Amino acid sequence: MRAGDRDRVGRLRLLLSELQKAAKEGSDDEIAVLRRERKRRLDAAEQFRAAGRDELAAGEEAEAELIAGYLPAELSDEELRALVEKAVAESGASSPKDMGKVMKAVMPAVGGRADGKRVSSHVREVLSA
Repeated sequence: MRAGDRDRVGRLRLLLSELQKAAKEGSDDEIAVLRRERKRRLDAAEQFRAAGRDELAAGEEAEAELIAGYLPAELSDEELRALVEKAVAESGASSPKDMGKVMKAVMPAVGGRADGKRVSSHVREVLSA
């Protein structure tokens, strides 16, 4: 902050504001707030790129990268697949119809270290095989 990095300070202030707003609303899951804000930045960057506004997209991507620095490390594909296979074995799921049962078992084990969309694609893949 003392180094005069105004962009970083501004981005951190926006992030702090979102965390404080979530706390006021009763949400105490900071990781979920950080993930949501990172996803918003990446979505905005994608929209800016589609509109030909590369300079704005770069700013949004820089914010997303800053936020990612405060998130826990993502699970690798191998780790996620192992968790999914374990949940499938424990739940006795055998077809894609049992996807909800498997997701219910996997998501707490993932602990916010993987996006739900990514988890569901792995579950679908394992159940279809």
